[in-house]
Amino acid sequence: MREMIQLILVLFFLMFPFSHAMAAEQYGYNNYISTSSKKLVTGIANTATGFMELPKNIILTTQQESIVHGLTFGLASGVMHAVGRTVIGVFDVATFWIPTSPSVQPAYIWDDFSVESSY
Repeated sequence: MREMIQLILVLFFLMFPFSHAMAAEQYGYNNYISTSSKKLVTGIANTATGFMELPKNIILTTQQESIVHGLTFGLASGVMHAVGRTVIGVFDVATFWIPTSPSVQPAYIWDDFSVESSY
């Protein structure tokens, strides 16, 4: 067991520099920094504001259907989206050094409050 853990750690430390080198080569250093920092900022914002999906989804469902649907299905959908936005925000913060676009659309909850979030 100990040998397996050592092997995994050695492989991790051998592969870690290559991911940065590939990212710098593919995106360019300045683009790498801007993309990674944007992912970090959106991840922090989504982690902190994930709970705002509750009222957003209640309002959206109420506008599309009725108040009863808004308070039942909208609440359930809001809980689901709140957990999803928060978990993906934590994931984006944990992997900000891999330069990808933000995982949630819209990137921030306040970008377009009238659109349902997608992942």
